[in-house]
Amino acid sequence: MRKPLVTTAVALLFTATLVPTTASAGSTTPTTSTANCYVNASSVTASGDHNNLAVVSTMPPKATSGALGRGAFAPGQVKVMATMSILIDQGPDGSEYDVYGYVIIGDALYQAAYGAHDGTVSNPPAGLRRIGGGWGNFTMVEEAEYQGPTQAGISRWTVYGLRSDGVLFRWNVSSKGVWSRTGSAPGFAAVKSMSLVSKTATYDTFVANTRGGALYTIHLPVSAPMKPVVKQVRTRTWQGFETLITQQCGVYGSLLLGIDKDTDSAYLYAVGRYTGVSTVIQSMGKVPATMPDNVYAGLKDPGSPKHAE
Repeated sequence: MRKPLVTTAVALLFTATLVPTTASAGSTTPTTSTANCYVNASSVTASGDHNNLAVVSTMPPKATSGALGRGAFAPGQVKVMATMSILIDQGPDGSEYDVYGYVIIGDALYQAAYGAHDGTVSNPPAGLRRIGGGWGNFTMVEEAEYQGPTQAGISRWTVYGLRSDGVLFRWNVSSKGVWSRTGSAPGFAAVKSMSLVSKTATYDTFVANTRGGALYTIHLPVSAPMKPVVKQVRTRTWQGFETLITQQCGVYGSLLLGIDKDTDSAYLYAVGRYTGVSTVIQSMGKVPATMPDNVYAGLKDPGSPKHAE
């Protein structure tokens, strides 16, 4: 039996609560309250270790690092990684957990999975289930799982991939793991990084930065044909980030972590509800940690092993 990852089991990985303060929960303006939310940046090192950096939304930010899986991958193996999921196994001390998610290796997409105990992989390296080929030119892969408010609610499992020529692809994945392509859209060649901001039964929304420095939201209704709705949030200064990672904070707000590989640094922002150019974005400051790895992605606690197989 599995249950969601809890803070007592891996204190180095999760150092704050996801529950926002009263101020942030009832307002579209980001709060500056200390330690009310956090965002995780998991990474694969050059030697193949899978690590995590938990960044807490104090001002300035605080950060704590820890090993998720030492030797989880072969050195230099992973090119692109989606947001990873982590589940803790039922046990006496809660220190054993499973990690899984999509990675691009060579020209193929795989679902990677491994079990670990306090950062030590049980049977290294990670198990790899091949999804398909033709992924060598993709710069982003991300999944959006939506479950309705009740067991009878609408549920879906959607995967997105951005190819280097600027074409954004979408697939639906059935409960049996069967992939069906449900659309594509050109015009995103200028995008450097995308991160999933929100998902509902009828749409997914990403935030993306461009090489020219602009920041946009990309709203993707799940209906066919695939017709993205793009809104500008900022016109300049965002070109320095190679990776964006987001985490919900409060009812309307979120945290946005920007990672700059030229300087191996990261900056944290508190963002109100995305409303185009009127969106409130507050800089929380530079993260007190170096970001030396080439592959970064978010880390989530899905609360259910529904797609862990």
